[in-house]
Amino acid sequence: MEQVFQVDLRGIVDLLSHHLYGSPRVYVRELLQNAVDAITARRALESDAPAVIRIETPDITGDGSIRVHDSGIGLTESEVHTFLATIGRSAKRDELGFARHEFLGQFGIGLLSCFMIADQALVVTRSAKGGPTVRWTGYADGRFRVETVEDRGEPGTTVTLLPRSGMEQWATRATVADLTALFGGLLPFPVMVDGQSGSDSVLPWQASHPTPDVRQAALAAYAEDTFGFTPFASFDLSCAEAGLTGVAFVLPHAANPAARAGHRVYLKRMLLSENLIGLLPDWAFFIRCVVDTGELRPTASREALYEDDMLDATREALGARVRDWLVELATADPGGLARFLQVHDMGVKALALHDDDMLRLVDRWLPVETNAGRIPLAEFRRRFGSVRYTPSVEEFRQLAAVSSAQGLGLVNGGYSYLSEIVERLPAIDPDIRVARLDAAELATHFDLVDPATELALRPFLSIAQRCLDRLDCEVALRGFDPPSLGALYLLDRDTAHRAELRATREVADELWADVLGAFDTGPGPDRPQLLLNYRNPLVRRVCGLTDPGLVTTAVEALYSHALLLGQHPMRPVDSALLTKSFVGLLDWAVHDPEGKI
Repeated sequence: MEQVFQVDLRGIVDLLSHHLYGSPRVYVRELLQNAVDAITARRALESDAPAVIRIETPDITGDGSIRVHDSGIGLTESEVHTFLATIGRSAKRDELGFARHEFLGQFGIGLLSCFMIADQALVVTRSAKGGPTVRWTGYADGRFRVETVEDRGEPGTTVTLLPRSGMEQWATRATVADLTALFGGLLPFPVMVDGQSGSDSVLPWQASHPTPDVRQAALAAYAEDTFGFTPFASFDLSCAEAGLTGVAFVLPHAANPAARAGHRVYLKRMLLSENLIGLLPDWAFFIRCVVDTGELRPTASREALYEDDMLDATREALGARVRDWLVELATADPGGLARFLQVHDMGVKALALHDDDMLRLVDRWLPVETNAGRIPLAEFRRRFGSVRYTPSVEEFRQLAAVSSAQGLGLVNGGYSYLSEIVERLPAIDPDIRVARLDAAELATHFDLVDPATELALRPFLSIAQRCLDRLDCEVALRGFDPPSLGALYLLDRDTAHRAELRATREVADELWADVLGAFDTGPGPDRPQLLLNYRNPLVRRVCGLTDPGLVTTAVEALYSHALLLGQHPMRPVDSALLTKSFVGLLDWAVHDPEGKI
């Protein structure tokens, strides 16, 4: 058996008026919205009809009430019964029941916001279509009364509210004036509060100015008033499909890319939200914007936008405009782009890890440290073909000069996010070749010493190896550029990992030794290498020494110098060796009048 739902009107009114909206202040917005829509409807019938909204606060009414008058189309008695007495029924729909886009309100529930501050709402209205003046009295418990009253004269509507106890502050002149300026400050016709107008008929970004510089200064002042900051730059936004125009302001300070940016959004010039999330793509975290839209759909509370295909298309169009601005900035003002990236580089790099568009921007424009200077990655590839990088700053400092001398380009990937960005480059172009450069690979570019020469130097190399064995280091003789570099200490990550793993196995118990053995990658160099550069004149002279003690001191000095040049961490034994070799060489120099070395 079919039955009809039972509806608790008091509960419905409480639900919508107290829980749909975020704050009692929205009652001013809803009353303004109804007034604007009434004026819009009347002007559709009478193009020259008056357009004015007058608000009277208790300073004028004298009885503690607030009154909102409009010169709109008004309602007939039957329309009052139809629209004011039915929750969810709106006069702003066409004959098929679809919301008419020229109106702000669509849901037929805005008047319920009045019950957030009052227990009773009084509506006196006269239709421009003719008929008597009608008074509708609604109560917060769901009751209402409709009656005809003395003619009010001109068509239009007056809404009167008497705030309940404890809500009087929402009806004071200062509060109402502030809320009217906030919600209706950009309406295209006057909104008077106790006889004073606070609306502006021209949108700030559409106002005419004598020069572009004057316009930029005016927009900067508007951003200061609206957001509290002087923007780094500003540029226009538009999306014809959404009937959207506006202006974007670039933050002058670094922003957290994880914090979603909020924007000021107007719907048909009525404020929808001061902090709307999701209008721009997440990667545009450095932008705050003010826009007015005519086609995007609000939610029932009119405090957010409805997620649909239109909003998705608008978000994509606005994101494209932001990217276009960055390209224009790079072309017209490279110095400005450099300043922008100095401010927002960390956030830009963070988003490049997930957003291909931002990755392309970073690839093309963000300067990074390389052994060829600070240049963008795209320029680096044009010079070197592929991208080799080091995952740490220490490795870069160790290998930069040597790799440059071998004709190898090297990117310092040791700074935040940069290694991950380099590794993501093939995602935007599969032809991009990326590889990590480690010490072992670099050593393959060095020249071997002539076998006969190396054989002749075997006694020297034997003494040098015995000297370095206690430092857990291998010694080798190579020829490489630059010749000014006498020795190079090479420690790649795989070698360091194997050495640490095997050292741990030696002190672990049998069970854990077996577990760690499973991670052993097999044969390979277990120790770092000290490469002596046979192209260096000093190294050649050291190799010619025959005194074992002097060879040991010289090799220890070269080892310590290589650690310092590569900015490797110094162990206690290394620090002690540095002091010992320095003192030893000084002692040898003092006691050798010829100073041969």
